[in-house]
Amino acid sequence: MSLVALVIVLGHIAFFGTAREADEGTAAHLWQLLMAGQVPVMAFFAITWLPRAPRQAMLVLALQAIAMFAAAAPVFLLQL
Repeated sequence: MSLVALVIVLGHIAFFGTAREADEGTAAHLWQLLMAGQVPVMAFFAITWLPRAPRQAMLVLALQAIAMFAAAAPVFLLQL
């Protein structure tokens, strides 16, 4: 979900640039839904797999957190 959100942001930048818009568009709403939607998925994964395989689960959660920051970085750095 984070990678899809990152692709949406980068695609929006490639097609429309970084100019401020009067209203949030579809890309912004999709990004918000994807970023918020992955939180319960990550929580379910953590609850399910941390007790079973803590080392592997922490690796997956760390990679997911990195992907979330990568998807959020262009939005905050470019103030989109």
